[in-house]
Amino acid sequence: MTVLQTREVVPLNDLNAMTAELRPELDAAWDQTVTTSAFIGGEAVDSFEEEWSAYCGTRHAIGVANGTDAIELTLRALGIGAGDEVLIPSNTFVATVEGVLLAEATPRLVDVDEETLLLTPEIAADAISDKTAAIIAVNLYGNMPRLDELAALAQRSNVALLEDAAQAQGASWKGKAAGSFGVAGTFSFYPGKNLGAFGDAGAVVTDDEALAESIRMLANHGRPPHASHIHSVLARNSRLDALQASVLSIRLTRLDAWNTARREAIRKYAERLPLDVRVLTIEPDAVSAHHQHVVRLNRRDAAMERLRADGIQSGIHYPIPCHLQPPYEPYATTTLPVAEQAAGEILSLPLFPHITEDQIDRVCTSLEEHLDG
Repeated sequence: MTVLQTREVVPLNDLNAMTAELRPELDAAWDQTVTTSAFIGGEAVDSFEEEWSAYCGTRHAIGVANGTDAIELTLRALGIGAGDEVLIPSNTFVATVEGVLLAEATPRLVDVDEETLLLTPEIAADAISDKTAAIIAVNLYGNMPRLDELAALAQRSNVALLEDAAQAQGASWKGKAAGSFGVAGTFSFYPGKNLGAFGDAGAVVTDDEALAESIRMLANHGRPPHASHIHSVLARNSRLDALQASVLSIRLTRLDAWNTARREAIRKYAERLPLDVRVLTIEPDAVSAHHQHVVRLNRRDAAMERLRADGIQSGIHYPIPCHLQPPYEPYATTTLPVAEQAAGEILSLPLFPHITEDQIDRVCTSLEEHLDG
């Protein structure tokens, strides 16, 4: 009897390969955590916070439970809440909007640039009002908006600039690391991120010592430093645990090499993708972390089906803009045509540090055959 051979699936992301590369160190971290029973806080968390602040070029890093909490806690620590508006590009994951609403502030969802699908200083300037307290610049897909200009706009307008850098670990703008612009940068270390934990995890980075202390207190039941039985403010529990911190410290040693591999994969894609596949523009002053390789094309859903039939995974980040999601519809005052059109065209192609030339060829061939069909 003849056995039909099927080709291996090309994954959208391959976490197994990254784990395998570091398995001995990860196993040792697990053993150390279990042996010491130091599960919350302690040396592992302190070490990662020091390493991450140094990597981002900031004075402080505060580990928290996830990226959504990072946004909420930063806004609360800044005193931004009821009656304040926060400008957010609608082309983002809903967590950005959730963080604002959980801080009891009001999101103001705005459109994005046609070529980059990111917030621009011009769009933000047109949307600022006397209620605006903050702008959140989202470094989506690992790509960087014009952050120096956004920071200057925020300063002129007397509003806070925050970076949602959840997808941009290792990206930079004019040589300055993602997260280091504005008053603070927030990160998610969800497992699929360029720097991912083995569960939910997040951090805030900032140069502002008072802000860092306030975020740390709000994330730890309102406890001031070195006063475990005093609870100074109404707060909650949003702490980075020791095991996740250990994983992040280990994986941080490979982040730059893995991002370099992602950039090489993007170069290979550029040589092979059909001309009808539209690639997002990356600003010349930006170094992208290439968290996702997002392209735009007609008949996107049919292209996804063709890729699936050829054993290739793909994704959409994101098929419904935030302002068209039921809970967030009240927070856009106009239609947002760029975000709305892009949502029907964007497609995330397989991208991860260990992707092979053969896998890239399979993706590009499948897309070419789809376009020719």
